[in-house]
Amino acid sequence: VEAGIDEDDPHNPAVIADNVGDNVGDVAGMGADLFESYIGSIIGAATLGGNHPHLLAVPMWLAAGGLISSFVGFFFVSTKEKGDGWNTNLTALMFALEKGMYIANVLFLIFAAVIMILLFGPGSETGWKMFACVLIGLISGMAIGKGTEFFTSFDYGPTISIKDRARTGPATVIIQGMGVGMVSTIVPTLILVACIVACNALVGQYGIALAAVGMLGTLAVSLSTDAYGPVADNAGGLAEMAGLGPEVRAKTDSLDALGNTTAAMGKGFAVGSAVLTALSLLAAFKEEVTHSGKVMSFDISDPILLAGTLLGAMLPFFFAALTMMSVGKAAAEMIQEVRRQFREITNAKGTTLLQAIQQVTAHGSISEDDDVEPDSDRCVMISTRSSVKEMIAPGLYAVFTPLIAGFLVSARMLMGLLAGCIGSAAMLAIMMGNAGGAWDNSKKLCEKLKLKKTDQGKACVVGDTVGDPFKDTSGPSLDILLKLMAMVSLLIAPLIDGNDDWEYWYIGLIILVVCIIASFVLMYLKILTWQDPLGAMGESSGETTTTAEKPGTPPGVKEAWAAAKDPAVSVS
Repeated sequence: VEAGIDEDDPHNPAVIADNVGDNVGDVAGMGADLFESYIGSIIGAATLGGNHPHLLAVPMWLAAGGLISSFVGFFFVSTKEKGDGWNTNLTALMFALEKGMYIANVLFLIFAAVIMILLFGPGSETGWKMFACVLIGLISGMAIGKGTEFFTSFDYGPTISIKDRARTGPATVIIQGMGVGMVSTIVPTLILVACIVACNALVGQYGIALAAVGMLGTLAVSLSTDAYGPVADNAGGLAEMAGLGPEVRAKTDSLDALGNTTAAMGKGFAVGSAVLTALSLLAAFKEEVTHSGKVMSFDISDPILLAGTLLGAMLPFFFAALTMMSVGKAAAEMIQEVRRQFREITNAKGTTLLQAIQQVTAHGSISEDDDVEPDSDRCVMISTRSSVKEMIAPGLYAVFTPLIAGFLVSARMLMGLLAGCIGSAAMLAIMMGNAGGAWDNSKKLCEKLKLKKTDQGKACVVGDTVGDPFKDTSGPSLDILLKLMAMVSLLIAPLIDGNDDWEYWYIGLIILVVCIIASFVLMYLKILTWQDPLGAMGESSGETTTTAEKPGTPPGVKEAWAAAKDPAVSVS
């Protein structure tokens, strides 16, 4: 936006970091998230059914059947559509991907029926009820994906409404996107509630755990569909950076137009599966802390439980805030680096990177001798270093909070904490994921309508910039938070089994003191800080002037920078 260049212009030092980030976040990160749900659902079901060998075997056998089904479904992904850019039939392209999922799901249900017959016999009512739970979980996952598609695809009203609000600037884009995200929580919530109630009526808490296994049974092919998005996005970026012909761009644009929707559907699916997995782990935790035979009250009106619920409902907001501000700090550092390179990197002739950009913008091309190559490695290094450093605090609080609640008070406090966290994190993750996807696709819609270089298109770019940490960082991280806390709780359950309130408060107090000390250390290291990264960089280097006004700026850069921000300014 500042320099007036295309998103994937090879002169932008941050382009490679953007492409790397798509792979790291939407492929590796989302894969780790869903794999955690996959294993967590199996552990939850196995723990609840551990008293009976057949109940213990069901989730393992279902996982094996789903894996084989996914392998077969993969070979049915194909399309006869031609790469006509934005004119391509996106519904037909989506069906090409969904075809593999449908085949895999049908095969998985056949395997599930065979498994129930082998383990419980063809006439077992319990076996068929468990099969029904698997079916409900599978259908719920697909329905959540379709609901997410409605709120994030630019073929439908919600995303179109964001593009329309862009006529009045970025503020109304943000407001409308937040509204779309909040409204989008209705459909997944209703689906999850119906799934939980139905499965509980059929087989109890074990049925809910089986629904999670069923939802994630064909994860291999579902995750491939999700990973399609960033792969297609990067293909388009590489084609633009390499200056390939319009026929190549038409094909990559066709694929990329679908990519954001599939990624958003994957994130909706991830939230749904995370909630069911966390619920099954919560039920397993309750069973583990009552083995001693001591009667424990888990009444929601109990002050201890209610206090835990309030604390749990707060945690996702705190966790999301930490990750959101981490992205802001890393982005500020990277923006400063990009501006520095625009100003300081030159070629043998003394032409700066910004001057080379202006020449390309004015003439459409630049000779190899006059071109300037940016230092992309530094931007990748900044994002990599920041991502590792900034995850220390969220990881610390996600692990320490259940330990403090469980030991300082009791298992009842921890039960409330998990319940509050599940409800709050689910709503916040759905809202953030769908709002981010809708903002992103409103920008894509502006590209389709040739509005990207207009004020309306620039307003949508601002919305997309806000949406990236929503849908790629804070939203998905909440799925991990609620599963991680449930898993930690399940691990410490034998240690707090049958404990009275405040019985081992001194252990919890020691953990709390360690957590507080760690927080002060993070503040001292400036990992937890309100300090502006750009201000800190300016102070450390003694810089108080703007980019274009710095002493020693090469001739013409000040004017070029002004032109980059305001096309009405001419450059001699």
